[in-house]
Amino acid sequence: MSFTLAIVGRPNVGKSTLFNRLVGKRLALVDDQPGVTRDLREGAGRLADLRFTVIDTAGLEEATDDSLQGRMRRLTERAVDMADVCLFMIDARAGVTPTDEIFADILRKRARHVILAANKAEGSAADAGVYDAFGLGLGEPVRLSAEHGEGLNDLYTHLMPLADGFAARAEAEAPDTDIDVDDEGPDAPRQPTAARPLQVAVMGRPNAGKSTLINRILGEDRLLTGPEAGITRDAISLRVDWAGPEGDTVPMRIFDTAGMRRKAKVQEKLEKLSVGDGLRAVKFAEVVVILLDAEIPFEQQDLRLADLAEREGRAVVVAVNKWDLEEEKQAKLRDLREAFERLLPQLRGAPLVTVSARTGKGLDRLHTAILRAYEVWNRRVTTAQLNRWLTGMLEQHPPPAPQGKRIKLRYMTQAKTRPPGFVVMCSHPDKMPDSYTRYLVNGLRLDFDMPGTPIRLYMRSQNDKNPYKGRTKSGPSKLRKHTEGRRS
Repeated sequence: MSFTLAIVGRPNVGKSTLFNRLVGKRLALVDDQPGVTRDLREGAGRLADLRFTVIDTAGLEEATDDSLQGRMRRLTERAVDMADVCLFMIDARAGVTPTDEIFADILRKRARHVILAANKAEGSAADAGVYDAFGLGLGEPVRLSAEHGEGLNDLYTHLMPLADGFAARAEAEAPDTDIDVDDEGPDAPRQPTAARPLQVAVMGRPNAGKSTLINRILGEDRLLTGPEAGITRDAISLRVDWAGPEGDTVPMRIFDTAGMRRKAKVQEKLEKLSVGDGLRAVKFAEVVVILLDAEIPFEQQDLRLADLAEREGRAVVVAVNKWDLEEEKQAKLRDLREAFERLLPQLRGAPLVTVSARTGKGLDRLHTAILRAYEVWNRRVTTAQLNRWLTGMLEQHPPPAPQGKRIKLRYMTQAKTRPPGFVVMCSHPDKMPDSYTRYLVNGLRLDFDMPGTPIRLYMRSQNDKNPYKGRTKSGPSKLRKHTEGRRS
């Protein structure tokens, strides 16, 4: 990316609509009510041949106290300081308001480059508002209609002279999953780099402390937090070089997601969009951290989120937040481990760590657990090791014999990694009971040290080498014709 563009302005002037238009996807939530966007949201913007990072911000309001609106304003001001270019949007139909004039003053002092845009400018009804915008002293306004895509050529004309002087930025890539493997391939997992960082999604119920935890990892109040439940609405991705307990720094991209309640409780259109946005974040993650509240752990929604991550084939780490408020720590930890093994058998052995997002205690353990889960997620086992292991498993517990025909397991190999996927060649794969598949999966976890990670085990029918298999009984075969000819 060549530069960073922050879109700022009053609430409901169309910032998120333009953001979606520039990134080419419906990443930011859009609704008629003002104040939908609360966090800073980044995306890969594209306008003709320009490539840049675009930031959607919360609507600027006059509040300066510690209220929700005041914290949103401070967050937007931080985006102004970070950005190379600020696109200041006004509503051309409403005209220039006193609030617009106040924020134009702020931008003149804080922003390096400001472009003024008059949005909703389609039709003659917006002419008066466009002319009023000249009075803000920010130059000629760009006449836009973010909803209909009008005026983007003029925006390109303003951005083009600025693009040459900005430093290049790497574009984020989606993680590689279900990678084909072979015995000659490298055994070590891909090492995260600045260009391709380790991607981690933090998920949980509302008010579990996800944004507070990520702020603590970042070392700054980048995400909006507070006692109100449901502050985060978009799935926000942030870059950080996270130093571990031994000083090892790992480049990561961390996704902060909206808190997810049970489906029956989600009624508002806006919250439904937020939940869908968070679920999509799982697809971009390599490791998913399920953040629990120590006071009410393992509620039904927590289990659903963990199951979702397992079904998507992502490495899972379970973190219990607000541990500083717990008095009987040892007894509570024992109960948590017992409940984890009982309620999430498909993730048996996954890391369970205790943290305090408020004080920062336990972050080193979380760092270690994430890297450990990532390493196991990339685990490879050679075909020779697997077949020696399979022989032992068959001797210990032979497969069943449905309808008197014993299922024969011939050989086994690893076909994929991220997550580990194995193929067993056998007879009658359709008759293999789930209980025996679970027996093999649990054995793989234990004997090859793959705790917690999703394991895919596929039963395949080996091609029978009998050349006469599938011949119809009607009419003599070539062999029978040859035999009868010799007899005659």
